[in-house]
Amino acid sequence: MTESPRKPIRILLVDDSELVRRGIKSVLAGHTEPPLSVVGEAGTVAAAVTACVKHKPDLVLLDIRLPDGSGFDACRRILQELPATRIVVLTAYSNDNFVYEAVTCGAQGYLMKEIDPVGLVQALRDVAAGRSILDPDATSRVLRLLRGGAGTDRATDLSVLSAQERRVLALVADGLTNKQVGEQLTLSENTVKNYLVSVFEKLRVKRRAHAAAIYVQQTGSAKP
Repeated sequence: MTESPRKPIRILLVDDSELVRRGIKSVLAGHTEPPLSVVGEAGTVAAAVTACVKHKPDLVLLDIRLPDGSGFDACRRILQELPATRIVVLTAYSNDNFVYEAVTCGAQGYLMKEIDPVGLVQALRDVAAGRSILDPDATSRVLRLLRGGAGTDRATDLSVLSAQERRVLALVADGLTNKQVGEQLTLSENTVKNYLVSVFEKLRVKRRAHAAAIYVQQTGSAKP
């Protein structure tokens, strides 16, 4: 019996350079299992939000520098309209505060434009599958800011979590999807989601990448 093709990952490209967008489309074209389908493009914050509402992509590949604002503005506005959208920042700027803001505003990934094509494709597939992806250098920058006290207070103390919530968060910090966490802990995927909702509320965060960064900062353990 022939295996049915996997559902395409629908991607919106946001960059003010048409040349960059063309280059990314060229990299993504032809990849299968699953296919990476560019369903729309935008060059401004306003156009990005409009295009997301129109196309409802699975994933947005987003630059930081845009003519009418920042990619962080776009990220927040997109997630207000479509909370399930996964967002990856792709930028030429390696800046501690940029990385931290990307994580805290809800992005699931932060990649440098120097990334090779194979790495970009794999990162997009990983994020679409539910993982959070940070460039290794970006990860160290986020953790350095957290260790310096940025964004931390008593509300982010892991002691507020139950033992099971900590186990769930530890696996999320290792890059596992909700399904994989459930398999590890013999829980349903829905139960894992419920635990994460509780974790987010207790830590006062909105995204798994931020919660995972807090876990790593306070325990010093997670896969690179």
